[in-house]
Amino acid sequence: MISAKVVKDKIANRLMLFISILLALLLLLITTNLLLKSLPVLKENSFWNLITSTEWQPMKGKFGMLSFIAGTLWVTVISVIIAVPTCLLASIYLSEYAKGRILNFINPLIDILAGIPSVVFGVWGVIFIVPIIRNYIAPFFGISSTGYSVLAGGLVLGIMIVPVIMHVLTEVFKSVPQELREASLSLGATKWETIKLVVLKKAMSGIIAAIVLGISRAFGETMAVLMVVGNVVKIPHSLFDAGYPLPALIANNYGEMLSIPSCESALIFSALILLIIVILFNILSRLALIRIEKMVGT
Repeated sequence: MISAKVVKDKIANRLMLFISILLALLLLLITTNLLLKSLPVLKENSFWNLITSTEWQPMKGKFGMLSFIAGTLWVTVISVIIAVPTCLLASIYLSEYAKGRILNFINPLIDILAGIPSVVFGVWGVIFIVPIIRNYIAPFFGISSTGYSVLAGGLVLGIMIVPVIMHVLTEVFKSVPQELREASLSLGATKWETIKLVVLKKAMSGIIAAIVLGISRAFGETMAVLMVVGNVVKIPHSLFDAGYPLPALIANNYGEMLSIPSCESALIFSALILLIIVILFNILSRLALIRIEKMVGT
């Protein structure tokens, strides 16, 4: 006779399997809906032409996305360069060195930072980051800039994703067994050597997962970036050039330009491109993680 525990275990197992399948189907449903809504513009223009053209003239039926893709990549890369080293070093300090009082002071601040609305970050970027770039950073390099640039967008976005990455990294480092640290220290390793050779190695998969989560958040952030990046339809060639990321394109135009033929389809196609970029990035990150785990295992 099957016991009640076995029955409960099977029910829980099937329930979790059903939820997992449901989440996968949800992603498939979103992708399918975006693709179907993008078909009108794809019938008028080839996919390759849409993603490689820089001409954005909705009145003439030209919907080149390259400038927006480039703006998205510029802002995201800058934010990652700023956020990842900062979060990694800060998380190592909080999990390995910081004492109780410091943790009790910093952890609530990180929670507050994570809860600040993006529009507040955008306003702060306009009144603080943009003037600094315009009056100090750009002139230092001999460049004239309004301050509204991919650098401003990257700085604001980098600060926004810091708490997201730090929360995950701190928990990842805490999950490394204390016995491993003690074993390393007992063999004569210093604390930093233990962190570098034991903790970081053991937590590598979690570190990559945290970075992927932060970058995925960065790809889709809209309001704060929209307010400081300049929103000029061109490919940025330097940090001080204005840009126009895909989320800003959708937020700025989805309401007022729907009366233009094929424009709604083009905007939905831009959302599809953004989704594809995030999916591809996550797949590549997963492949890199598998490769790293194999190397660490050997």
